[in-house]
Amino acid sequence: SRLKVFFTGVAKDKRTCSPHGQCTYTFILPEEEGAGGGPCREAKAGSPQYNANSLQRDAPPAEPDFSSQKIQQLEHIMENYTQWLQKIENSIKESMKTEMAQLQQSAVHNHTAAMLEMGTNLLSQTAEQTRKLTDVETQVLNQTSRLEIQLLENSLSTNKLEKQLMVQTNEISKLHDKNSLLEQKMLEMEMRYREELEALKQEKGSLQTLVGRQSGVIKELETQLSRATGNSTALQRQQQEMMDTVHNLLNLCSKDGVVPNSTKVVDEEKKFRDCSDLYQAGFLKNAVYTIQINSQETKKVFCNMETAGGGWTVIQRREDGTVDFQRTWKDYKMGFGSVSAEHWLGNEYVYQLTSQRQYALRVELTDWDGNQAFSLYDRFQIGSEKQNYRLFLKSHSGTAGRQSSLVIHGADFSTKDMDNDNCLCKCALMLTGGWWFDACGPSNLNGMYFAQGQHIGKLNGIKWHYFRGPSYSLRATAMMIRPLDFS
Repeated sequence: SRLKVFFTGVAKDKRTCSPHGQCTYTFILPEEEGAGGGPCREAKAGSPQYNANSLQRDAPPAEPDFSSQKIQQLEHIMENYTQWLQKIENSIKESMKTEMAQLQQSAVHNHTAAMLEMGTNLLSQTAEQTRKLTDVETQVLNQTSRLEIQLLENSLSTNKLEKQLMVQTNEISKLHDKNSLLEQKMLEMEMRYREELEALKQEKGSLQTLVGRQSGVIKELETQLSRATGNSTALQRQQQEMMDTVHNLLNLCSKDGVVPNSTKVVDEEKKFRDCSDLYQAGFLKNAVYTIQINSQETKKVFCNMETAGGGWTVIQRREDGTVDFQRTWKDYKMGFGSVSAEHWLGNEYVYQLTSQRQYALRVELTDWDGNQAFSLYDRFQIGSEKQNYRLFLKSHSGTAGRQSSLVIHGADFSTKDMDNDNCLCKCALMLTGGWWFDACGPSNLNGMYFAQGQHIGKLNGIKWHYFRGPSYSLRATAMMIRPLDFS
């Protein structure tokens, strides 16, 4: 028979264990041959004294003869069993060690795989985090670069603004200095103008007194002029009667075949175009003569028969200030004053004269020290009224300055009521008189007449810049014309 031995323990291998971890091992031992076998089976089968605890050594002794022998056999068997159990235990231990080693190796392998998987996951996460950190670092670097570039641009802009600020500060400083200088000059000019204003006020008072006196003189002269006009009318009537008488006498003489020398004189007088014709006809004295301006009109003029060969027709004269030259356009067109004294011949008459022949112009100048000078122009002509009596000149020479004080390239005539100059201001009002001003220009022989002692520093006086300067008012002037081919 076989002896079944049951051993209960904790299982290490899950494949042979219950769900609760308890394992049952069954070991089958070989049967022993011989005498020991029978008693054993007998004792089991039929002996009433059989006891399951008979294997224990402290059991009460049985019958001396047979029981002791049986016990010895059992003890011997138990020793064998014990040895087998020890072998089994050792085998189990070895098996357990092997299984434990396998289990440990499997656990380590599984743990290593898990750790590797975890490491792989960690590496993936680390790589992802590293990539994100790299992206963030790249963005930070880019942002830092942009900030550095912007900072550099701001620095350059700041430096540029600082330089501009320094330049503007220097300009402001210079302007401040200039402003201070200008303020000082303005103060000086203000003081000077105040002094001049006081002088002008005094001069105005004296002029008003003089005007008052001259008004009385003018009234008296007007009375005398009206009388002289009446006398002149009577004289003209008498002259006409005499001319008629002369014509009658000439007619009578022509019938008798006698032609007196006076006939030639009368015929020549009717054909005098200017003073040069009179000079060539034998009239050699400075005097007032009548010339034929056109086929229908005559004009009395003053002829200078002594200066520079004679034959000069005077178109302007200033000598004592008795005539006011601050006149209108119409006055300057038709002329004013007395041809034997101060006068302006008239722009319309000068235009008609200079449009028929080529004329030269001579300007005579006298200062308050008695010095005399002249300016000569080889060509002189003025345009029509539609052309504003524009001045045309050529070839300046003479002793009144190396440069011409008249505008060579031409200028329109202006008066106080007809502004044709090239200045925003009205030169005729500011400088007084009618003249070819251009942009007020370096000359004005029709300005205000100032007496001796008051002729210095007068911008509105009778001036010829290149003779005595722009603020010196001359004592006497004369403008004369003569044909260019006069000899």
